[in-house]
Amino acid sequence: MSDKEMPRKKRSIPVNAMATEFGTGIVIEKFSMSDIEAFGEGTLDNATSVHRHDSHSFFLLKSGTVNITIDFEQYVIKPRSIIYIHPDQVHHAVASEKMVVSSWAITNENLNPEYLKLLESITPAMPLTLTAETFNMIDEAADIFIKLTGHKSDRLHHWLLKDCCNALVALVISQYLKAAKPADKLTRFDVITKSFRELLERKYTNLKRPAEYAEILNISVPYLNECVKNTTGYSVSYHIQQRVILEAKRLLYFSNSSVKEIAAALGYDDYPYFSRLFTKVTGMSALTFRNKNLG
Repeated sequence: MSDKEMPRKKRSIPVNAMATEFGTGIVIEKFSMSDIEAFGEGTLDNATSVHRHDSHSFFLLKSGTVNITIDFEQYVIKPRSIIYIHPDQVHHAVASEKMVVSSWAITNENLNPEYLKLLESITPAMPLTLTAETFNMIDEAADIFIKLTGHKSDRLHHWLLKDCCNALVALVISQYLKAAKPADKLTRFDVITKSFRELLERKYTNLKRPAEYAEILNISVPYLNECVKNTTGYSVSYHIQQRVILEAKRLLYFSNSSVKEIAAALGYDDYPYFSRLFTKVTGMSALTFRNKNLG
């Protein structure tokens, strides 16, 4: 495939508004593959084509399997597993006919601010396999909350939905935190690396040099590098580049912006430098990546 610009199949990254169906910014539901098919081909296409959600989305798999690709990483989700998907993450899934899943989604304005901070800290999240006891607890809670969502005439319906969904979110966060290193076991290196990664997620389009992150964290560049490399195995520069290139891949694949426009959107006025960086990180030029993924 040549590096010549080609017409785009998609103008932008599709966003499925799964959390605004009832005008509340919140959805709690259980469905199977047959339920999706019953709604028609368009619904199945939306579920299986690459897209983003306009909300924080959670999927608790009861039966069947789901092959899901999130930001170009492939996962196989098996029964008794939970997965959290951030609104920024692009994904698509292929499920088996026996799939039964409980799902809930909530927008930023309805999410407990403390939960939002915690979700940002565990993004990206991989599928998490639960114990039978924990799975049953969350599954039963979801079933109860789904029944409560039907009480639309209740004057407190929205607040009830909000509290129920936040409770489910809290249960999921607790499992991800449980799987992570306990806070009282975090070393100084761990704490600084966590702060750097949270800062990187907010600032990667503006800050490209390790020195800029070190200055905000009020530490030296060598010490920041030591902390990050000791914790993750990779340098600060590596993480900055990987985060930028991930967003570049999203925009190359799902938008019709030119490579030069994408470079500018990601904070690179020097287009040739951005092009060299993309090639260095991915092993191919930006246009080759785009053309290869046009299918």
